[in-house]
Amino acid sequence: MSDDFGLSSDEEADLVAATDEVVNGKRSHHSDHELVSGNLKKRARIGCVTNRSDSPSIVLANKILKERFGLHGFRLEQEAAIARILDGGSAVVVFPTGGGKSLCYQVPAVCFRYQDEEAGRRISQSNGVSLVISPLIALMKDQVDALLRRGIKAAVLNSSVSRDYYLATQDDLRNGRLDLLYCAPERLNSEGFIASLKDIPGGIRLLAVDEAHCISEWGHSFRPDYLKIARFAKEANVERVVCLTATATEKVSKDIRDAFSIPSEGLFQTTMYRPNLRLLAEANAKGTDYVAKLITHLRKHPGPTIIYVTLQKGTEVLADELKQRGFPARPYHAGMSTDVRIKTQDDFLASKNMIVVATIAFGMGIDKSDIRNIVHFDIPDSIESYSQQIGRAGRDGKPSVCMFYVSTKDFYLRNIFTYGARPSLRSLKVLLADLCSPERKKLRAGDTFTVSLYTQAKDVDIGAITLGIIYAQLELHFKLFRAAGTLYTTYKYTTKDPNAISKDMTPAACIIKKSAFKATKWTHIAVDDLANTSKLERADFVRKLNQWNEQGAIELKTEGVRNSFRLERPLPSTQKEIDDIIKQLDESMGSTEQMNLDRTKSLIHLITDKKCFSRALAGYFGETGNNAPEECGHCTWCETHTQVLLPNEPPQPPNPAKVQKVLDKISVRDDPRFLAKVAFGIKSPRAGDLKVYSSGVFESMDVCDFTELLKVFTAACKADEKEA
Repeated sequence: MSDDFGLSSDEEADLVAATDEVVNGKRSHHSDHELVSGNLKKRARIGCVTNRSDSPSIVLANKILKERFGLHGFRLEQEAAIARILDGGSAVVVFPTGGGKSLCYQVPAVCFRYQDEEAGRRISQSNGVSLVISPLIALMKDQVDALLRRGIKAAVLNSSVSRDYYLATQDDLRNGRLDLLYCAPERLNSEGFIASLKDIPGGIRLLAVDEAHCISEWGHSFRPDYLKIARFAKEANVERVVCLTATATEKVSKDIRDAFSIPSEGLFQTTMYRPNLRLLAEANAKGTDYVAKLITHLRKHPGPTIIYVTLQKGTEVLADELKQRGFPARPYHAGMSTDVRIKTQDDFLASKNMIVVATIAFGMGIDKSDIRNIVHFDIPDSIESYSQQIGRAGRDGKPSVCMFYVSTKDFYLRNIFTYGARPSLRSLKVLLADLCSPERKKLRAGDTFTVSLYTQAKDVDIGAITLGIIYAQLELHFKLFRAAGTLYTTYKYTTKDPNAISKDMTPAACIIKKSAFKATKWTHIAVDDLANTSKLERADFVRKLNQWNEQGAIELKTEGVRNSFRLERPLPSTQKEIDDIIKQLDESMGSTEQMNLDRTKSLIHLITDKKCFSRALAGYFGETGNNAPEECGHCTWCETHTQVLLPNEPPQPPNPAKVQKVLDKISVRDDPRFLAKVAFGIKSPRAGDLKVYSSGVFESMDVCDFTELLKVFTAACKADEKEA
C-alpha cells in the first residue's frame, strides 16, 4: 500500500532486500565537515553529531515520522540524510523514482519547531520556513494537500493559485504559520518575491531543490532558472540546502554539490536496481507493424500502463487506434486543456486497467503503485529519462514489464528536437543586435528595460526555451543584467463596487478615474502613459489597481506579459564585444547539441550492447561493487543472451535535385542552418512567416543526416554570396 508521500512500503522492502550491503555501508558524518555552504553566512545552530541511532536528531525524526506521517521506520538512506539536515548540514539526495525523496525535507521541516523549543530558541519569534523549489505544479499541489491532511502547515505559490490564496499565504508567512512553502524556480526571477522571502521572520531554515539535476548543464533536462537558486541561497542567508533527484551521474552529482558547496559526505544515493522490473527491448525495421506488436504485448501483460511517444499528435493517433481495438486508452500531452489532463490523470490513478499514451508531460509525481507496464513506443532522449520513466512501474514491489521499441525512424524524431533547439549564428546576431540597440546602449547600471520574450522569440527565430537559456547565460555568465520580474502592457477592469472607487481620493485613484477609457465591458487603463504624464510612478498605479481588485471593488484583467531586466553594467557598446558574446553563445549551444546527441547514442548503446541492462544502468549512474548483480536474470540480454541489433538503415546522401528545389523555393541565403531545418522538417517562426510549410520542400529530405544537409546548404549560401 502506498502512502501519501509517494513511497510504497512493499517496494521499500524489496529494495532493502536487494541492497543490504548498501544499507549496512552508510556513510559516517563528522562534525568538522557539516557545512551548509562555504559562502553562506550562517546563524548559530545545533552542532553536528555523529549519525547514531540514539542521537537526538534521529530520535526526533523517527518520532515525527510515526506521529505526523503515520510511518513506522525510515528506509535505506532516508534516516542518514535527514539526520545530517537536522544536525545543520546540507545534502544531495539521489533516490530512484518512488524512493521517498520528499520525506527528506518534509520531516526536517516539521522537526525544526521541536528542535527550537528544546533548545529554548525562537520562542517569541517565527520558527522560519522550509522552502521547496519544484517545477511540477501538480506534484506541489498533491504534496501540499497530503501535508494538510496530516495537520502540517504547508502552502504553494505558483501560477495556478488565486489572488485570495496568494494573499492568505503571504499573511501566513509574515506571521510564522507555515512549515513548508512550495514554489516554482521561475518565481526567483521576481525581485518582489525574493524580497518577501528574505524578510520571512525566522528566515529560511531549509531550501529543498526538487529535480536538482536541472542545475547541471550535464544533466538531461538542464533548466537555466535552476542556476539562480544557488545565488538566491547565498543572498537569502539560507541555513541549509537539500537537493533531490531521481537520476544523477557522478558528474551531475558533483555539479549539484559544487553549486551549493556541499562536501562529498553530503551525498546520499541508493541503487537504481529494481528486482521486480523486467526490462525488455525489441528492434524494429522499416515496414514493421508497430501497433500490432504493441497490441500483442498489451494483451500478454494487462494492467495500468503508460506508453511514451515523442509527439503530441502521436499520443492521440495511437490512443485512438488502441481504443478501436478495445483497449481503455487515452492520450495525454501538454497541449491538452488543464481540465482534460486532470481528469485523465485522476481516472488513471483510480483505474486497474487504463492505458495512457503520453508524452513526457505525464508521470512526474504520479503516486500510483500498481503501474504494470511502461512502454517506450518511441525512444526517450537519454538514459536518465529512460530510468525515470521505467521507475514509475511496479512501486508496489510486484512484477512489472518495461518494453523498449527501438528503430532507426526514432532517430529522425529525436533529432528534430536536438537540432531544432540550437539557434543559427544568424539568429544569435539578430538577437544581440536587438538587445544592444542604440537606445539600450545609453542605459546605465541600475536602469531597467523590458522585453516581450514571446515576440522576440519569433523575431529572432529562436525557440522560447532556448531563448530563456540564452538570457540566463547573459545574466549568470556574462553578468549583463538581472531578471527583475514581469509586468503587463494592458490593464483593464470591470467595476463591482462603484461606491468604493468613488470614495477613494488617493492621488493614484484620482488620476486613474480621470484618465480611464470605458469600452462596452472593460475600462482600460494606460499605466505607462499615466506614469509619463504624472508625478507618480508606474508602480503606484499598478498597486492601486491590485488593491481595488483585492478589496473586491473591481475585477482586474492583465495582458501582454513583458519581462523586466535590471542592468548590472552597461550593455556592450563595441561590435567586438558583441561578436565575442555571440561566439561564446554559439560555442555553448554547439556543445549542448553534441551532448544531447551523445546522450541518445549512450541509450541506444545500452540497449544494443552485449550486457545486462540492469548492470549497465547501475554502471552509468556510478554504482559499483554489489549494488546490482552481474546478470539480473530479468532483462532481454539475460533472458536470451541475444544482442538487440538496430536495422542497418543508414541515412541517405542529400539529393542534388531536392537541394536545388529548396533553393528555388526559398530565396533567403543568410542562414544555411535555416535551410537545412526546412529540408529536414524542423519548424520555426521564420519558416511560418515565409510560408514554407506549403511550398512542397518542407521535410523533403528527412531521410538525410542533418549535418550533411547543413554542409550542402552552407556551401550553397557561400556560392551565392560570391556571385553577389
